[in-house]
Amino acid sequence: MLSSRERVMKALHHEAPDRPPKDLGGMLSSSISGFAYPKLVAALGLPPRLPKMYDTGQMLAMPDGDVLDALGVDIVTICGRATNAFAEPEKWLPYDFNGRLPALVRNPANFVTEEEGTIVQGATRMPPSSFVFDALHGGQPLNMSDEMPKYDLQAYAAGLTARHLRDEDIVAIRELCRRVRDATDRAVFFNEGALVPPMSIHGHGGMGIFPVLCLTEPDYVAELHEIVTEFALHNIRALLPEVASYVDVVWLGSDDWGTQRSTIASPKIFRKLFLPYRKRINDECHRIAPQVKTFLHSCGAIYDLLDMIVESGFDALNPVQWTAGGHSYQEWKDKARGRLTLWGGGVNAQGTLLLGSVAEVYAEAQRVTRCLAQDGGFVFCNIHNLLAEVPPEKVIALYRAAEG
Repeated sequence: MLSSRERVMKALHHEAPDRPPKDLGGMLSSSISGFAYPKLVAALGLPPRLPKMYDTGQMLAMPDGDVLDALGVDIVTICGRATNAFAEPEKWLPYDFNGRLPALVRNPANFVTEEEGTIVQGATRMPPSSFVFDALHGGQPLNMSDEMPKYDLQAYAAGLTARHLRDEDIVAIRELCRRVRDATDRAVFFNEGALVPPMSIHGHGGMGIFPVLCLTEPDYVAELHEIVTEFALHNIRALLPEVASYVDVVWLGSDDWGTQRSTIASPKIFRKLFLPYRKRINDECHRIAPQVKTFLHSCGAIYDLLDMIVESGFDALNPVQWTAGGHSYQEWKDKARGRLTLWGGGVNAQGTLLLGSVAEVYAEAQRVTRCLAQDGGFVFCNIHNLLAEVPPEKVIALYRAAEG
């Protein structure tokens, strides 16, 4: 029988493993709500524990090793310089989110509770009726009567230079990665923000602004992306040689190009203003560490971008939202087959998972998995995170269905 790491790597090399590899919490779009996690732990018959909230914006719990064992998950994470490959009690402190969720967080001082129960974290808020933190207008206000805001590119470049990894950062990250490799036979998913270029169609002012700038001021966007690319290449060249022997998959971007029906911007914009820069970054990663696979997260109806995502050099794509845009999961598989690993897409998360029965969840996940796992090139998980409203019985059925 294959080890978990062998299973994942076979899939990433487009070879059929003994069963489809499974992910839960490898990155911050394949995880589970902290509100749902204690119920899952109890349903699996495991000892209760405080969830480690490794994303307190989306309110996501880092899955523990015994949960990964119980669900047959093949991947561990390194995220925010923390891991679930072994215990790190020194990194976590208790915080109960105003009595709503006894949990562990990295820094309780980040939260302030208002009189009516709303918890404030920076510019975001979680009212008592909410399960996540959010900001007004999603943090992206838009006033079309104003001039489109742009950066002072010289100052922006200086700000990125200040974020270059220091020698002591590299040593600490390398030591953590080494310990993780020694501690587990699962594949290691490396999420280090210093390697991820701040490049997205919905960034730099927001979804209403940046796509317009891509149309009206492409020279400005090209100069911006050149600055971003040089920043990413600097940190990749500094860090990746130090950790390449300890990690298997590297997250290189979250760039949601799709709505429920179409791409946010024209594929021509992707080809001209995104593809060349992403390709340079992927090419450098593959030059330095050809055995390490690169990963892109991009939500929505992005079927029409799949060829260009392959051309950009990415090895894996998540969350595989085949429910958006009118293309079936079979069409996604046929387009990606042998070229791009589909990481996710295990069930209709907005329909079947929330509204269907446990049996319907199991049946659909089994059908989808059999299709997407053909010829390898597939890692199983939900389309995006498992939300607070998803009962544990459905989560368990989802992961059991992936076994065939």
